[in-house]
Amino acid sequence: MSYSGSVPELLGRIPYFRVLSARKRGALARRFRPVAFARRQSVFVEGEPCDGLWIVAEGRLKVFRTSSRGREHVLHVEGPGATLGEVPRFDRSGSVASAMALTPARLIWVPRRELEHLCRQHPDVALAIIVTMARRVRAFAGLAGDLALRPVQARLGRLLLEEVRRVGRETPRGVELTLPGTRDEIAARIGTVREPASRALTALARRGLVTVRGRRLLVRDVRGLEVAAGEGD
Repeated sequence: MSYSGSVPELLGRIPYFRVLSARKRGALARRFRPVAFARRQSVFVEGEPCDGLWIVAEGRLKVFRTSSRGREHVLHVEGPGATLGEVPRFDRSGSVASAMALTPARLIWVPRRELEHLCRQHPDVALAIIVTMARRVRAFAGLAGDLALRPVQARLGRLLLEEVRRVGRETPRGVELTLPGTRDEIAARIGTVREPASRALTALARRGLVTVRGRRLLVRDVRGLEVAAGEGD
């Protein structure tokens, strides 16, 4: 996945920079540094210092935490236009999570001094950052609620519905898509391990909601999947 426009146009999609004039965004873009990442390459690591902000220009990345036993839990997956690293940028402590490229990716590096200068010169930039961080807190609260209250099958159903809405292809038989990762990666995204995730996928197939062939998935009953995910009656 990529963003075909210029870096100034990319900045215009981000609330932090949308409040700035096109001329100002163009000047900033000339000072920001693009960095390429290979698939599965680490962008930053939980606990390490962070001295700026990342903007995703191309590709998809996962943001995750790892338990003391090595179990990984994916907090969110991001694509072009996303920003990463706001929390350590403001509290001056280590990164709260790790990030890794799921595909070849290109990110824009915004040094801390540039962002701090913008916040001082343009209060609307600071307010936009606060709104973004508040939305993240709300999303994490929802994630915590899902992990505590929703069974694995419902969490998997919600993930599959997200993929249907993001990349699903309508066919006469249903909606086709590619599973978003290996079984281990899918399990990490829904807060479990491979075996329960595989059982949940098999259960959805037995109910006639999906058909699975390797990484290919056919959603035969979107409405039924919504009900299985707890999004309908």
